[in-house]
Amino acid sequence: MSQSKPKLWTKNFISISLSNFFVFFSFYILLVTLPTFALDELHTSASKAGLMTTIFLLSAIITRPIAGQWLERAGNKKVLLTAVILFTGAAVFYFIPSTITGFLIIRLLHGIGFGMATTAMGGIVAEIIPGSRRGEGMGYFVLSTNMAMVLGPFVGLMTIQLWGSQILFILAGVVALGSLLAALSVKHSKPEENNEIEVLSSFSIKGLFEASAVPISIVGSFMAIVYSALLSFISIYASEIHVESVSSLFFVVYAIVLLISRPFTGKWLDAYGPNVITYPCIVLFGIGLFILSQSSEAFTFLLSAGIIGLGWGTLFPTFQTIAIQDAEPRKRGLATATFLSIYDTGMALGSFVVGIIAAKMDYSSLYFLFSFYVLIGAVLYYFLHTKKKRAFVKVEAEFQQSKAQEL
Repeated sequence: MSQSKPKLWTKNFISISLSNFFVFFSFYILLVTLPTFALDELHTSASKAGLMTTIFLLSAIITRPIAGQWLERAGNKKVLLTAVILFTGAAVFYFIPSTITGFLIIRLLHGIGFGMATTAMGGIVAEIIPGSRRGEGMGYFVLSTNMAMVLGPFVGLMTIQLWGSQILFILAGVVALGSLLAALSVKHSKPEENNEIEVLSSFSIKGLFEASAVPISIVGSFMAIVYSALLSFISIYASEIHVESVSSLFFVVYAIVLLISRPFTGKWLDAYGPNVITYPCIVLFGIGLFILSQSSEAFTFLLSAGIIGLGWGTLFPTFQTIAIQDAEPRKRGLATATFLSIYDTGMALGSFVVGIIAAKMDYSSLYFLFSFYVLIGAVLYYFLHTKKKRAFVKVEAEFQQSKAQEL
């Protein structure tokens, strides 16, 4: 009689995935609308409007390693609730300020809550998912982020255009509240032995990052530079090649392909290991970017979206799963924080660097270059993960062999 697989779709897994969806939904609703709001209603400069996003992301990046260490010592549920309460509270305060300075302060607090919340959720889901289904489970969990990425900008832009900024802020607050309600229903059994005094006294700079997660995080950050170019400039590129009528469908197609492929790719990761998934998906990512760079009609534009969705959309949860699996069980929350911090640094750096490069060339040439750039990521992955893993397995096998001979 075959042993049944451990259950993945538990109440805890569904609750933490919903909470993650609502956090990112609220994040994307505001991400695409606040710069426009700052320009049109606060009458500020474009550079100050851009700070709405920059300050939010920087505060999240800086907060994550600290949250990861707190997560390891204080317990996941405590950090999760503190983070989501802060995130929801900050969302409510958007009604108060009337100047750009006031909004930047709110964005700073909101970013801290976002960084803490996403770190805590990643740590909790890593422990909730059965070990034998971690690739599949992380894939579905990250899909909740992808769905928010598609719906958030669409809903945010539609709301501010039809009903104005006040309704936009109400919506962002209500969605954030949904995250808090979902988080409250998460039951986490990990014992929280350390009190807050012990956590603060044992705080260390060295403990801000999980060393085992750094190599794969660097690979993720390297690839994130390309993804930031898609998020930032795909609508501008669509206008450049005269397919702006379907530009809003790019990430919809991206998400649909993810939704269809996720049941298979996650299971393959668990069954055959990350290399079987990673190398083909890097190639697919490159092919998708190449097709995008040569697009001149809606069909090839949207075809590239599907191929990129299958490629990069599979790579991200694979990298995050590797970061978690390479860490000790008690350090999975810290590994999540390390991965997301380094990844977001690549996103932030990419937005800045790609903006400079884009000023020197057209977007078609930019995406053409990136189609080859991502293939370098395969080389980076080989040296930072595959080769090191083989060496570790070889040493482990030799150790076990010598131990057996002694017996």
